[in-house]
Amino acid sequence: MARIIRIVIGLVCLAGLGVLLWYATLPPPLVVQGEVSADRVDISPRVSGRIAKLNADVGDTVKKGAVIAELESPQLLAAVHATEAALIVAKADLDRVNSTRPEVIAARKAEVEAAQADVVLYQTDQARQAKLVVTGAAPQARVDQSNRNLESALRSREAAQANLDLAIAGASKEERALAAAKVEQAMATLNQQQTDVKELTISAPIDGQVTTRVAELGENFSAGAPLFSMIDIGHPWFTFNLREDLLKGLKVGDTFSVKVPALKDATIQVKVTVINAQGQYATWRATRATGDFDLRTFEVRAVPTTPVEALRPGMSAIASWPGTEH
Repeated sequence: MARIIRIVIGLVCLAGLGVLLWYATLPPPLVVQGEVSADRVDISPRVSGRIAKLNADVGDTVKKGAVIAELESPQLLAAVHATEAALIVAKADLDRVNSTRPEVIAARKAEVEAAQADVVLYQTDQARQAKLVVTGAAPQARVDQSNRNLESALRSREAAQANLDLAIAGASKEERALAAAKVEQAMATLNQQQTDVKELTISAPIDGQVTTRVAELGENFSAGAPLFSMIDIGHPWFTFNLREDLLKGLKVGDTFSVKVPALKDATIQVKVTVINAQGQYATWRATRATGDFDLRTFEVRAVPTTPVEALRPGMSAIASWPGTEH
């Protein structure tokens, strides 16, 4: 019986040793390090101006739409006033070409009436001279002169009537179109300049925290020059760079756990949102001429499944990843 017990104990020891050897030969989990990131926005003016007021500084948390800076541009305001005056002139010119003064029309009517009176006068004289020439009481030259006077009076009446019609009709359609186009051009310029004036007020485009402030009171900044940088601290995400052989079927929507040392190694459950191949510069090269292959590096992004208020961009994140089998 003692011998059987010793055999059983020996077999148990051998089994335990085998289990230990099996665990010892298992590849250890790979520890990968990532970091917390967040969307960053660089804020710059669309127009040039001088900093007149600053309402935000580094570390401030601001709401979307809050005014964080105000610029001033005397040149832009002067241009707005000049364009407003040009618009008034253009509108006045448009009114002028679209209407005629009553006094002008009255004068033209008087000219038509005077020309008509001359026509009646010369018609009467022509009839009288025609009768006299039949009886021989008037020379033919007198009759010819009367005919020329009547013809001239008729032409004068036509000219006077044309002037009256022109006064009533006003400017030509081409002149009206040109005047209307000048009004539209002035209005478009004014609208653009007024929009530029509104752009002198700089507002926060997102809810976030100011991380950089370049702007200083009194400084001039050109359009596009950065004034502030903000991060969206309300929507952080984790990023890891992994060789493709470590992905092991990982797909968007999968979840895993990470630890954040800055939060006392707090364990955070995250969900994969992006798996994106890095550029050729991020390729792991084979170390042997044969047997190995170049491996691409992939960026894996993941977001916390539940909000974590203490997360800040730049914090490290540690994840235990299944190691590759050799």
